[in-house]
Amino acid sequence: MPQSMRALVAGKVGEPTDVLRLESRPVPTPGAGQALIRVKATPIHASDLHVLRGRYGFSPEFPAVGGHMECVGRIEALSPDTEGLKVGERVVVAAVPAVPGHHVVGTWQEYLVADTRRILPVPDHLSDSSACQLAVNPLTALLLVTRELDVQPGEWLLQTAAGSTVGRLVIQLARHLGMRTINVVRRRGAVEEIKAFGGDEVICTEDEDLLQRVAEIAGPAGVRKAIDCVAGLVGAQVSQALAPGGEVVVYGALSTHRQTDPAALTIPLQARSVIYETKVVRGFWLNRWFGTASPEDALHALSQVRSLVVDEVLSIPQGQPFPLERFTEAIALAETPARDAKPLFVFEDGRDNDDR
Repeated sequence: MPQSMRALVAGKVGEPTDVLRLESRPVPTPGAGQALIRVKATPIHASDLHVLRGRYGFSPEFPAVGGHMECVGRIEALSPDTEGLKVGERVVVAAVPAVPGHHVVGTWQEYLVADTRRILPVPDHLSDSSACQLAVNPLTALLLVTRELDVQPGEWLLQTAAGSTVGRLVIQLARHLGMRTINVVRRRGAVEEIKAFGGDEVICTEDEDLLQRVAEIAGPAGVRKAIDCVAGLVGAQVSQALAPGGEVVVYGALSTHRQTDPAALTIPLQARSVIYETKVVRGFWLNRWFGTASPEDALHALSQVRSLVVDEVLSIPQGQPFPLERFTEAIALAETPARDAKPLFVFEDGRDNDDR
């Protein structure tokens, strides 16, 4: 095993392409309850870039290795007290920082140490692209639909950003569980695409009134459950479209994607609607969920996601691989609206010379 490794490091808060540098760092040593992972692939999430810009829910100590969510790799070394895992095993690492604590494990590096309670073995036939994206978007979709809102078969679920990765996973999960989805998109060109993907109803905010269309689709009973990834005015309209006593869970703020002023991250709610119709608007943050769930519960949920992906109930879009040296291109793709593939940083590994 080499003594040094490549890592993509941010020296300070700022625009990712300005503050990131490719550096050589010592290979870390696992401590008690930890494993050393040789990383094979790791995605670039929007939240990774938000962290570097200083607009996420936590800030690491700089300089910091980029990436803080998930990766796939193989176990290179284990602490002596470890049971249930073995050297050479292919695993997914849920590197999501558990808030509070803000301990950040940067995934944009060739080797990292991870808590063994955050490691899940994955079968070799599952592609690196799918495996390295197991722990964030599919888990978010599963938790939102089942645990956060407990949507029942036959119930309507209203969701914004239906064309996003989480949005598409929600559609797949809803069809599997017998739920009905009302999917909000902002481009007319996305409507037929979402219907073909399995969305029951699609509303285009480019030329349709969201409130009117929800009322037409759901009828007098209305929609009691919704998830929102847009916030801003669209998030406010979702809350207005709810039936009395309804609930919306907000898990993102795409309408303010590049905004760094916290005062601008708003959802202008109607007080009368919240008070007299007792509607509930609350947030969901995967980091905080990892901070409150027991390690056993977290691994159980990840195991559920693994089964859904392995059984092809959930399909994770194929990512586009980039070496660390091409990080400016990879970040540019991550920032491209309606891109075809999520960029992934990939690392060569002599034991895994396949095309997965």
